[in-house]
Formats: sequence, C-alpha cells, structure tokens
Amino acid sequence: MIRSIKSKLHLKTYSKVDLDIEYRKCINDLIASPVVLSMQNFVQHGSLSCLEHCINVSYKSYVICRYLNLNYRSAARGGLLHDMFLYDWHTSKPENGLHAFVHPILALKNANMYFVLNDVEKDIIAKHMWPLTLKPPKYGESLIVSSVDKYCAFTETLNKGNKDCIKEIEKIYT
Repeated sequence: MIRSIKSKLHLKTYSKVDLDIEYRKCINDLIASPVVLSMQNFVQHGSLSCLEHCINVSYKSYVICRYLNLNYRSAARGGLLHDMFLYDWHTSKPENGLHAFVHPILALKNANMYFVLNDVEKDIIAKHMWPLTLKPPKYGESLIVSSVDKYCAFTETLNKGNKDCIKEIEKIYT
C-alpha cells in the first residue's frame, strides 16, 4: 500500500549509500582544496568548526534538493562554500560592518577567487543570511540552504547537532 501511495505521489526513496556517493561527487574538488580545508581552523557554532558546519548545511541541503528535484549539485556546493569568510568571527570583526550582515559578501568574494561558480551557487552564498540580506533568494535552492543554515546553526548552538554532524562527516570522508 505504501509503495502504491509513493508511486502515485512520485516520492523517491534513496539509499544512504547512494546519497553519500553522489554527494561526494558533487563536492570532491572543493573539499580537496586547501582553502576549503582551512575553514577547519575557525570555530563556527558550539564546538564545531566552520568546515564542519558547512558540510552539515551542504549535505542536508543536498538531500532536500535532490528529493525535490532541484539542483542538488549547486545546493551541495553553495552550501559548502556559504561561510567561506576565513576568519574567526568570535574574535575578529570585519572592517565594513557587522559579521552577520557582511560575511555573505566576503564568502562570495573568497569563493569566486578560488572556484568557478554558477549563478545558483553565487546566489546561495550571497543570500544565505536572508532576511538580513535585504534581497531575497532568487532560487529555491538558495532558500533551502538559507533555511537549513538557520536550522543547523540553532541545533549546533544548542549542542544538539554536533554528534550527528561529526558522525556524518566521518562516514562520508573515511
């Protein structure tokens, strides 16, 4: 019966292994980059590094976008680079404003220096702090990454998401 309902609703089921392999293909070039790996040196939320947070956001956004038949590759890549501002926001302050408002611009500038980004990836990075960024996301993928980022930040700050995120990272990259 459930199979019948799923087929009528066009719901997809993916195995965790399939998702992990496809996810790795989407981000392999990025995660191998020294500049992306350097995000491990900056604390983001709770005890997680910026890199761990970005992988958490990236993977969850990838899964949702894949399920919704959206551009899951761009969601994975944009999600991974969305906080590539490359400083510890707990101790350093940007010169031209408050971190929450300016770090998307800095992250996009940094990502553009090292990688070729498509329009969806650029929008994801630039608009992930919406509604603080006054312009709303242009793409569904951008809205999903922005929402997932807020969810992850909340759970990571409360220290609820740390164990799950670390387990995900270990599974994907070991």
